[in-house]
Amino acid sequence: MSKVLSDIKGLLEDYEIKFIRLAFCDIFGRQKNIAIMADQLEHAVSYGVSFDASAIDGFMNVSESDLFLFPDLDTFSILPWRPSQSGVARFYCYINYPDGRPFEGDGRRLLADIEKKSREAGYSFLVGPECEFYLFETDEKGFPSQIPFDRAGYFDMAPLDRGENVRREICFALENMGIKPERSHHEHGPGQNEIDFRCSSPLKAADDLMTFKTAVKAIAQSNGLYASFLPKPMKGESGNGLHINLSVFEGERNLFNNFSSFPDRKASSFLAGILRRIGEISVFANPLANSYERLGKSEAPSSVCWSCQNRSTLVRVPAAKDMDSRMEVRSPDPSANPYLLISLLLASGFEGMSDGLEPCPPFEGNAYEPCEKKMEMLPGSLLDAVNAAGTSRFVSSILPGRILDSYLSAKKEEAEEYGNAKDAHQYAMDGFFAYV
Repeated sequence: MSKVLSDIKGLLEDYEIKFIRLAFCDIFGRQKNIAIMADQLEHAVSYGVSFDASAIDGFMNVSESDLFLFPDLDTFSILPWRPSQSGVARFYCYINYPDGRPFEGDGRRLLADIEKKSREAGYSFLVGPECEFYLFETDEKGFPSQIPFDRAGYFDMAPLDRGENVRREICFALENMGIKPERSHHEHGPGQNEIDFRCSSPLKAADDLMTFKTAVKAIAQSNGLYASFLPKPMKGESGNGLHINLSVFEGERNLFNNFSSFPDRKASSFLAGILRRIGEISVFANPLANSYERLGKSEAPSSVCWSCQNRSTLVRVPAAKDMDSRMEVRSPDPSANPYLLISLLLASGFEGMSDGLEPCPPFEGNAYEPCEKKMEMLPGSLLDAVNAAGTSRFVSSILPGRILDSYLSAKKEEAEEYGNAKDAHQYAMDGFFAYV
C-alpha cells in the first residue's frame, strides 16, 4: 500500500467517513458519480470500479458497455455540506477500459496529458476560472422558479444583496475542501453572484471548477434556493460568464509579465493562437443554444479581438504584475466542460507559439458598438458553432474521434430542437433545469 493511500485511510478513520463518491465528468460537462463504502477504497484503487458506460451519453454502446473508474488520490476531499457523522468523501477519477487502456472519452485524462506535454516542453500554466451564477427562489415543492433571490446590482450590499450569507457559506465550504476563495460579490444581474478562487495548474483548476459548481448548488439548495449556471437565464439581464485567466511560464518566468509595455514574443503568439482558433472551439466554450443569447451583449464579447484592460474585447490582458500577470478569455460560459475547454485553449495557444503567430493590433474603443473596421465574429448560433468545429482540422487533431463525433452529433440535435421551439428562451430554461 502506498503512503498516500495509507494516509487517506487514516483520515477516513479519523473523520469517520463511511461513504466515498467516485466522480467523473461526461463529455458535456455534467458531473456523474457512484458511491462506494469507505472500506472498499483500496480495492477501487487496485482494480477500479465498473459502471455501465452505455448509460452515459456519448460514452459507449450496449455491446461494449463496461468501463472502470480509478480514483485519483490527489483529489481526496471531504464534502462539508454532508453530515459530519457517517460523512462523505470524494475523489475525481480516471476512466479505463477493462483491459487497462485509457478511455478516449475521458476529458480529464486529455487535459492531464496536455499538461504533461507542456511540462516536457519547458512550459507550465496557471489557470484561474471566474464563474458567475444566479440564485433563484424555489416553489413550495422545492422546484426552481424563475424569480431571482434579490434585485441587487453590481457590488451592492445587504439588505439589497440577499446573497451575502449564501456566498459566505460557499466560501467556507471551498476553503474546507482546499480551494482558496479570493473574492466574492454581487454581480450585475438580479440574484447574480460571483466567487473567484485562487488560480492553479490546468487539471486542478478544472477539478476545482467542478467542485465549485457542486458546492454552489448544494449550499443553495440547503438555503431553499436554486443556483443556475445557465448562460442567459433572464431576458434583458446580464448573462453568466466563465472568464478563463491564463498565465504562461517558461521555467520561472511569467511570459505575460509587463506585457502592456514590453510584450513577450511567445506570449503574443500564444494569445494570437487562441484568437485564431476561438471560433472553431466555440461549441466547447459556449455549448448550449442559450449560450448564443448571451454573446454580443454587455460583458460577453462576440467579436474576435484583444486589448490591454479593455473589457469589451474577447481577450484582454489585465493590469497586473509579476505572478498575477495573465491574459483573460472572456467569451466562455459556465455550461462548458472545463476539461475540454481548457485543453483546447492551451492547445490553440501552443499552436500559435509553434507557428510564431503575430496577433492583430489591439482593439481600441467599445467592441459592442458598430465599428468601421471589419472584424471576425464568433459563430452566431449553436448550429454555426457545430459546423465550425466539424470542419476544423485543429479540433479533430486535439480531440479523440469518440468525443468529437458524439459531442457534435448531440449538439446539432440540440440546435435543431431549439430552432423549432415556439419560445426558444423558455425551451432553453426548461432544458437547462432538466439538464442540471
